[in-house]
Amino acid sequence: MINLAYAMGGGGGAGGGQSGGFGAFIPLILMFAIFYFLLIRPQQKKAKQHRELLSALKKGDRVVSSGGLHGVITGMSDDIVTMEIAPKIRVKVSRASISGVASKG
Repeated sequence: MINLAYAMGGGGGAGGGQSGGFGAFIPLILMFAIFYFLLIRPQQKKAKQHRELLSALKKGDRVVSSGGLHGVITGMSDDIVTMEIAPKIRVKVSRASISGVASKG
């Protein structure tokens, strides 16, 4: 009698536990969408703004480097920016290390 109860209980539980294949992917799709809108998209937007800032640099702009140096751009090449941080004191920094423009002109 006990063997009959186990046999009847096992068949009904195993068949009801299976779900559709697409239903298992819904939480993964939702998780990816959340990560995209909270992490990936803002990061891409910030990187795009930084690229635009670097491409718009010109001589005479007051800039701040990522190391905290404030100065005026006196010369530029493709990858190197020459900044004057004090009268007659010039330093060369990587163009990618410019973090922002303090004020134009």
